[in-house]
Amino acid sequence: MSNFPAQHQSGDPGREHEMTPAPDYKPRFPGSGRLAGKTALITGGDSGIGRATAVLFAREGADVAIAYLDEHQDAEEAKRLVEAEGRRCILIPGNLRQKANCTKAVEETVKAFGKLDVLVNNAAHQEQAEDLREISEEQLAKTFETNIYAYFYMTQAALDHLKAGSAIVNVTSVNSYKGNDTLIDYSSTKGAITAFTRSMASNLVEKGIRVNGVAPGPIWTPFIPIAMDEEQVAQFGSQVPMKRAGQPNEVASALLFLASEDASYFTGQVLHPNGGTIVGA
Repeated sequence: MSNFPAQHQSGDPGREHEMTPAPDYKPRFPGSGRLAGKTALITGGDSGIGRATAVLFAREGADVAIAYLDEHQDAEEAKRLVEAEGRRCILIPGNLRQKANCTKAVEETVKAFGKLDVLVNNAAHQEQAEDLREISEEQLAKTFETNIYAYFYMTQAALDHLKAGSAIVNVTSVNSYKGNDTLIDYSSTKGAITAFTRSMASNLVEKGIRVNGVAPGPIWTPFIPIAMDEEQVAQFGSQVPMKRAGQPNEVASALLFLASEDASYFTGQVLHPNGGTIVGA
């Protein structure tokens, strides 16, 4: 059963500092230098899976750029945590639905650190709708522009700087594989991300750039208290075989694997930290 007290946040995006209990972002093991000397750009790195990934990448030796919308308090805390691991961090606010902001994020990363080795496309948006007819043109546009257009824009900009040995990791979702009856537009974008990952892996394989994905199941992130009502939050995660939601640091380790040379023979693949839900790969 879920251990989360009933709670709800108004407004979008969600705020990690208001969640009870706080999501667990902390790396669980000492670093071993798997990203030593690397530079990573993580979208949505201020909170949730993005924050856990930023801190873990830093522990493994990477300097980190965090692109985020406007959750400045969460972003400053993420920066503090990265720097506490002894690495450099810059914050890049901006709406990634706009291509110019994606280009800016890449350019500021390269200006600050001199290069870009790892791109993590993670920022996303979701809203529930019980009926397809409830999804407005505005909601549909926001979901697609945030969840898949921005992945295109970020990758387009990054390709001017990535080289052989670089890696792209895209965050898709278990809903890409099993669907979700109240997250139809969101699930559709996540399916597009899975196809985008496979297509870009094929497109870039001869350049030595690996492209892989991670498809989380129910993870305790700021998505949850804004997208669900209080009763749903209290039951969140109880539907999977493990009978609990995952924590962001249980997903970040999958992103680290794919970003590092540990995954040198992986491209076009998706890992599934989802609490035991069996889906087609």
